[in-house]
Amino acid sequence: MTIRIDGLRAFRHRNYRLFFGGQLISLVGTWMQQVAQAWLVLQLTHDPLWLGIVAVAQFAPVIVFGLFGGVIADHLPKRKTLLVTQTVAMVLAFILFGLTATGVVQVWHVMVLAVLLGINNAVDMPTRQSFAVEMVGREDMTNAVGLNAAQFNASRLIGPAVAGLLIGAFDISIAFLINAVSYIAVIAAYLAMRDSELRPVEHPNRPTTVHAVFENLAEGARYVRNTPLVLLGVVVVGLAATFGMNFQVLVPPLADNVLHVGASGFGFLMAASGVGSTIAALSVAFQRRIGPAPIVWGAIALGLGSIVLAVSTSFALSLIAMFIAGAGAIAMAVTANTTIQMAVPDQLRGRVMSVYTTVFAGSVPAGGLLMGFIASTWSVPVALMVGAVVTLGIGIASVFWLRRIRRADRAARPVADRVAVAASSESPLTVARRR
Repeated sequence: MTIRIDGLRAFRHRNYRLFFGGQLISLVGTWMQQVAQAWLVLQLTHDPLWLGIVAVAQFAPVIVFGLFGGVIADHLPKRKTLLVTQTVAMVLAFILFGLTATGVVQVWHVMVLAVLLGINNAVDMPTRQSFAVEMVGREDMTNAVGLNAAQFNASRLIGPAVAGLLIGAFDISIAFLINAVSYIAVIAAYLAMRDSELRPVEHPNRPTTVHAVFENLAEGARYVRNTPLVLLGVVVVGLAATFGMNFQVLVPPLADNVLHVGASGFGFLMAASGVGSTIAALSVAFQRRIGPAPIVWGAIALGLGSIVLAVSTSFALSLIAMFIAGAGAIAMAVTANTTIQMAVPDQLRGRVMSVYTTVFAGSVPAGGLLMGFIASTWSVPVALMVGAVVTLGIGIASVFWLRRIRRADRAARPVADRVAVAASSESPLTVARRR
């Protein structure tokens, strides 16, 4: 007897199984590096503002070049493009390992490497996001996006905790070495994929002039602007991420100066967020269809969890708050991602996803710099509270926005239904008369 687990249906596809396995290993290393880099910057500067500055260095290139990355994603073979971007990321991780292992690392080294990684990610992010449909087809898209998010956040259970323990027990450079080596798994997975098993998608004509490139960019932006649910997802995620998802900037000094739990405690706080995120992502993956409501309720949960985190002086309560905030953030982001992926036509997928990833990535340095400034000027709890209250307000406002979209959809539906009924009733009559 064959038992089919519907929530794992994307694993029917060999290329996706390879992708999932390679990414799972690589992402553990990525999260280890995120934690180690944040802790390294804090130890070098003793100022949370520098965490925001480094975040700007890493994500600003995505803002500048992200939309162009979407054009590349729509016009070049995605598997080969991802092979290049992952190889570049591996080399940068090895360089950071060498700098820290030899004891010569300075903040400006971290910033330069962050800028280079950001330029690389400007191409990698929209390409990877839009590659899922080629591996699994539209019928398994929701499942693949949910599983990708669950995998991304499950790696937060291992990566931050292991990084915290390794930093405490050994040297910080080992986290960068493990991340560099972990890229071998995902590169091997891309090499093992079969192009013949990838789903064919419609590609637009490749632009040959500067004007054509910018027209390609504008086409993706117009689609976002003119599609209400897609616009809702992009705006809510962008704003909520700006004010409420600054954990990489605020949690290191929170763990060090407020909760007094050190690098290991920081790792477990991030892991708690990963537990909530993974559960939220799996709840999306195991549904065939999911409505847009988790976008708004996720933003509200993110705000409420962050309020608890801002007032907490207990490590246990802070772990619970991080769990709630992580679940809300990923329920919001994954649902927005799925909504956009299911709405967009294949030939626009890379460009539309580049708008989403650019807004999402752009919100990180903007919010990180703002929250880092507030934390440096006043305190970490004040920065957390400001971000939490604004995020909660965004979630509440988006409830009314979604209701308005649904009312407009219901108002338009009877007109469409009447046209469909008229067409369906006319055809048999016309046929009968012809007979």
